[in-house]
Amino acid sequence: MKNIIEKRYDFILLFDVKDGNPNGDPDAGNLPRLDAESGHGLVTDVCLKRKVRNFVSIKYGDQSPYSIFIKEKSVLNNTIEQAYKALNINTNESPTDPTDGKKRNKPGSGQGKEVERARRFMCENFYDIRSFGAVLSTGANAGQVRGPVQLTFGRSIDPIVSLEHSITRMAVTTDSDSEKQGGDNRTMGRKSTIPYGLYKAYGFISAPLASQTGFNQEDLNLLWESLIYMFEHDRSAARGFMSTRKLIIFEHSSLMGDVQVQKLFDSVSVSRLSENKPARDFSDYAVKIDKNSIPSGINVIEM
Repeated sequence: MKNIIEKRYDFILLFDVKDGNPNGDPDAGNLPRLDAESGHGLVTDVCLKRKVRNFVSIKYGDQSPYSIFIKEKSVLNNTIEQAYKALNINTNESPTDPTDGKKRNKPGSGQGKEVERARRFMCENFYDIRSFGAVLSTGANAGQVRGPVQLTFGRSIDPIVSLEHSITRMAVTTDSDSEKQGGDNRTMGRKSTIPYGLYKAYGFISAPLASQTGFNQEDLNLLWESLIYMFEHDRSAARGFMSTRKLIIFEHSSLMGDVQVQKLFDSVSVSRLSENKPARDFSDYAVKIDKNSIPSGINVIEM
């Protein structure tokens, strides 16, 4: 483990969407997620992590140490089992180390120090495990990993307005569908968007937890790059035009941090320039950082 980060980091991510659905809710007909009481839009932390994973996967493919554990159509237990094979541990035979037991308690599953070895292997080879952690206790069992990088839901600065649009496809799927419509091969559908929304999410990076997973300076730089460019390779007509607008990083001077995070986040204000018209662009907002309220020892980095 080289160049493990030795400082705590907290950050604010500002991103926006124009004429799109940033994160549909499958339990609500894929409408944009929102806070039912306030009307503010929501984007889940899982959605944001997915975009980071996708960016890293596009950049590095399946190349270690930047492989992605949680990826589309993957079978997680098979991936954990591959870790044991790479370590030459046969989980169907008795442990080779007597301290792990004289016999295999559960065939196909690691035990004793084998689990820690498998856990370390997974951290070393998979970027998203080093960053976000993972539950690896299923199947062959590689324990659990608590990741140093955590994100909150993104929440829109202002309430959002969800619009539904009728869309038409000038074709049908089968001959029987065509016959039912008398040769008028048009099918109708619905599409949900919001005209504009500026979202704010909070992030936290723990140096003590980074030392446990091996999250290092190169991983940190890749995280910043991913957060800035994650929408550039995630374009979709359904999601409209999404962009990262600002990344504000608070770098502490110590392992445990110098101040409570809310004091840092309270120093950043995002406000609309005019209340007389609805916001339709990032330029309709002002982002201000009150650096006089930030304690000494904190380095503010704006990207």
